[in-house]
Amino acid sequence: MDLPKRTGLLLVAQAPGSTEVVTRLPFTGPAGKRLAGWFEQAGLSREDVYLSAVCRCFPGKAKGGTHGGDLPPSRAMIHNCRPHLLREFELLQPKVVVPAGGLAIKELLGITRLSEAVGETFERGGIVYVPLPHPSGASTWLNAPENKERLHRALAALRERAAPGEPENGSFSV
Repeated sequence: MDLPKRTGLLLVAQAPGSTEVVTRLPFTGPAGKRLAGWFEQAGLSREDVYLSAVCRCFPGKAKGGTHGGDLPPSRAMIHNCRPHLLREFELLQPKVVVPAGGLAIKELLGITRLSEAVGETFERGGIVYVPLPHPSGASTWLNAPENKERLHRALAALRERAAPGEPENGSFSV
């Protein structure tokens, strides 16, 4: 297992997607490109962040719907994978955790609405949590201007708490 440059930063997403099943690497599809852009805006690189997930296996493709996308993991899948995530917390002892997407935010913080989490920071057990929306292009959450502003605040908070060096002034884009 390759550890990031700085193991104090942990991102927890939902589960691997169909692209990740093939590449066997996290965030290698279109969502990975968007996430890398967000990291860059926060003064980070992908190599600075340990990438993890609530669920370790691909839950499958959703049937129908306007965007298709992946199925969310079942409660049983989440329960079965929980020890792996807890062990990562134990080994990495992160100072900053980034729950990415509604499922990860709900599992780690107990918050069910993105608008109540993204753009805010939370401290629990000596760990700072900086929630982000999921970077999937299938999500329409970022279409609302107020949600783009929430993302900007979240990236600024991530820059302040996790990026190496001095914070820089700059604008963020979605």
